[in-house]
Amino acid sequence: SDLATLDWPRRAAAARLTTIATHMLPSQVTEWLATGTGEQFLADCASYGLAVEHELHAMGELLPRELFTYDPALFRMDEEGLRTPQGNLCPSNPAALELVSERAQYFTGLLPSTTGRYFYWLDDGLPMCRCPRCRELADSDQAVLVENTLLSAIREVAPQATLAHLAYHNTLQAPTQVRPDKGLFLEFAPIHRRYDVSLVDLPARLEGQLSHGEQLEALKANLEWFGAEGAQAIEYWLDISRFSGWDRNKVSALDWRPDVLRADLALYAQLGVRHITSFAPWLDGDYVARFGEPPLGDYGAALLAAED
Repeated sequence: SDLATLDWPRRAAAARLTTIATHMLPSQVTEWLATGTGEQFLADCASYGLAVEHELHAMGELLPRELFTYDPALFRMDEEGLRTPQGNLCPSNPAALELVSERAQYFTGLLPSTTGRYFYWLDDGLPMCRCPRCRELADSDQAVLVENTLLSAIREVAPQATLAHLAYHNTLQAPTQVRPDKGLFLEFAPIHRRYDVSLVDLPARLEGQLSHGEQLEALKANLEWFGAEGAQAIEYWLDISRFSGWDRNKVSALDWRPDVLRADLALYAQLGVRHITSFAPWLDGDYVARFGEPPLGDYGAALLAAED
């Protein structure tokens, strides 16, 4: 919806950014890109030389919830030993893996990434399976098991594809048992951090969350497991939705902290993370009308400076 009300390609190109990613559900993005506005967005990105990726909350559509009525065993088991349609699959179930693979192939055909990098995320922050066959694997290991399967499947549609492993919330800690196949890259999303100070402020923490230092230790462990090649930080420096508590009635002007951005970028560069992006939901036409242009020029300049 942000792309429908704001000329993001022109602004991104002016800020010397390289890539715009759509976001939310695969079907939503597919339907929007088929509209005249969506087609113009793709044409504008191509004319400006901008890559287009799709960072997708995918599992709810790779494993449609209505299938629970017909085959509960496709879905995860909770701590009480009950199958539940509330998020994620059973990675030990071959039929579940086959189903989500076929659905991922379908959406890969509809939503090609111009970089070859694909993002099919598990259900947002929800636990993985606790069935007898899965319970010995941590959520991060179960995620890799699923992602390896998805990667193999989508390469039948896009042979050079790579796929993200999202280190986020319950998968923030590095896997310890399931090795990633070649082509699976790390995507680090530290949503539970502070943005008034940099990640280099190691004792800093949000109440009830890991400290910055603990989150960095998780990042380092993930980099050891996946390698730094292709690793990406997906940050929240521009995310109005997060800063508003995901409440449209609480939207205010972005509290822009360029010093925090620069310190974070220097840290990521030091660790070998070269792909950097930021969520920017709700930076749309309404936001610009109310608060003026977002600091995309400053953001782009900081990225370029960090690259140098």
